[in-house]
Amino acid sequence: RMKFQYGDACLSQQQVYEWSRKFANGVTSMEDAPRPGQAHRVVTPENTAAVEAIVRENRRVTLNETAASLNISHGSAHHIVHDVLQFHKVSARWVPRQLTPEFKDRRIDACEELLWCFEREGDDFLARIVTGDETWVHFHQPEMKRASKEWSHSSSPKLKKFQTQPSAGKVMLTLFWDEKGVILEHYTPRGTTVTSASYSDLLKNHLQPAIKSKRCGLLSTGILLQHDNARPHTARTTVATISDLHFECLPHPAYSPDLASSDFHMSGPLKEAMGGKTFRSDEDACHAVHEWLCGLPKEFLSKGIHALCKGCRTCIEHGGDYVEK
Repeated sequence: RMKFQYGDACLSQQQVYEWSRKFANGVTSMEDAPRPGQAHRVVTPENTAAVEAIVRENRRVTLNETAASLNISHGSAHHIVHDVLQFHKVSARWVPRQLTPEFKDRRIDACEELLWCFEREGDDFLARIVTGDETWVHFHQPEMKRASKEWSHSSSPKLKKFQTQPSAGKVMLTLFWDEKGVILEHYTPRGTTVTSASYSDLLKNHLQPAIKSKRCGLLSTGILLQHDNARPHTARTTVATISDLHFECLPHPAYSPDLASSDFHMSGPLKEAMGGKTFRSDEDACHAVHEWLCGLPKEFLSKGIHALCKGCRTCIEHGGDYVEK
């Protein structure tokens, strides 16, 4: 009858029963009851300082341990650590060696010498650099984890990657290149090893003719040879051959692949490109590497040579420590 009298604005029967129950319980106010207001805040300067102290004391502490020690939620601990304090957990990077102060000083001296030459000659200094190194090319190189990433939907099945090892079959590649491209691609015959005698022969009878053929005029300007401190590279026979060829070796401190262009710029991409492929013979592996080298853009190689100066500056800024990628 009330709905017929007052229309759609009338209270429903359920609301009438609810109000009647409240009036019977002594609730006579027609106004809304006061609400408790904003929830209790846990992201306070005190909690933030406490979380920072916990993290600085133990860099491997978990969010659950941090939340439990302060009696706050996991979400609050995550917000304070990641969003407020800007902390992020990272894994330690493998490095060739724990550098002593003496090794760090040697790295700084070598970097300062390279930068001094660059400041004196400019881009002409970089144009004279020929860098080289040896690396193994396996018949089967496991695909790198980052190379196997692919887009998937939340409903897509989980991807699986089976653990594999590099194959026993392999060939030794010795590669020399400069800012303009690859100069020499040489494969060590099976059954032989790289010695000072074979490396000297490679420099004299393979690298020098390749430079003369592919880089007209570069020999007359003076070759700056950059290679690491492997025993065949620093042996007395090799040093004498380099002197006879009128090459000049760039300073390269020991245990410093991050300061050698072939190590930090070429080896990684090569292994990534060969990852997941299987070869049945030396010829197949050599052909695949040759095809990949021929497809490299000129900018890629030029960037690797020019990155040397940037790496030297970073090494000096870090007090001789290893340069992050």
